[in-house]
Amino acid sequence: MARVLHLTDLHFGFHREALIAPLLERIAALRPDLVVVGGDITHRALPVQMRKARAFLDRIEAPVICMPGNHDVPLWNPLARFFWPFAGFRRHFGPVLTPVARAGEVRVMALNSTDPYAWQRGKIRDGEIGRLIGNVDPLGTNIVALHHPLQHLPRVTKVPARRASEALYRLEASGVHVILSGHLHRWAVDALLATGRHPRLLQIQTGTALCARVSDMRNEFVVIDVDGPALTLERHVAPMESRDFDAPEIARYSRASGVWRRV
Repeated sequence: MARVLHLTDLHFGFHREALIAPLLERIAALRPDLVVVGGDITHRALPVQMRKARAFLDRIEAPVICMPGNHDVPLWNPLARFFWPFAGFRRHFGPVLTPVARAGEVRVMALNSTDPYAWQRGKIRDGEIGRLIGNVDPLGTNIVALHHPLQHLPRVTKVPARRASEALYRLEASGVHVILSGHLHRWAVDALLATGRHPRLLQIQTGTALCARVSDMRNEFVVIDVDGPALTLERHVAPMESRDFDAPEIARYSRASGVWRRV
């Protein structure tokens, strides 16, 4: 069995300081094989925010991979945003924007969906879908992690990333099993599966881990336990009025029939 922990939308610089220690303690207690940090690590991509985020990540004992979000490129420095948008991210979080990692039978492949020339909307770059397909493990469980969701529910007003629909169809056909994303600060799994549009992809949209925006109502992260075709989700939630995470909400899924079903 492999255990992957998904953190996203930390928003250092506009984060809940009191929740940092409980979050680190919970991560340590869960002992993940891999931690995937799905972008918006900082709130405004300022050096002081990146240093604070780096210090947080350095306290996680498990291997960590990161990818950028739209908040991780400079907002107030137009030259940097247009000519070297990921320089600060590379300096603090690693030179590779699309890392690939393995945790037991699980292969996790990052995708950089951040478009420096659009404030919120993401994009799938030329060649990225092919790169992911080329890294698919035909014998294991394949996870793609990116910041921007590839499918939106009707209640979402933001526009999906460019080429999101193409990516979904091609990744599903290639043998990708799970998509991890953030960006919306909203949890969604079962509602996406219920649309019936991509039954061989379990899309896990995780809410914000540390952002202090009151309208989000909660902070959260998810633990994914993979055991062959079986998958267990542990959703750890901290309501905004709380200083710690509640006991996890647990849901189990299986793709033994060829498509994902909640069991």
